[in-house]
Amino acid sequence: MPRIGRVVLPNYPHHIVQRGHNRQVVFADARDFTYYLADLRELKEALGLRVYAYCLMTNHVHLLLSPGDTPASL
Repeated sequence: MPRIGRVVLPNYPHHIVQRGHNRQVVFADARDFTYYLADLRELKEALGLRVYAYCLMTNHVHLLLSPGDTPASL
């Protein structure tokens, strides 16, 4: 049974979890973490996201983001 779609509210923080396929390793070395954070910074500026917190683990990521005025940016 599929999950219920996320309700995205403007200017409201959302906890986002991204996992590797079958919980496989996503970040193999330190450069992968750096690259991910650079991409996150670029998307934050381009989409007007607010990043309150993040936690990068070897096989998944936790993000606390707010979409600003445009919910579709999340």
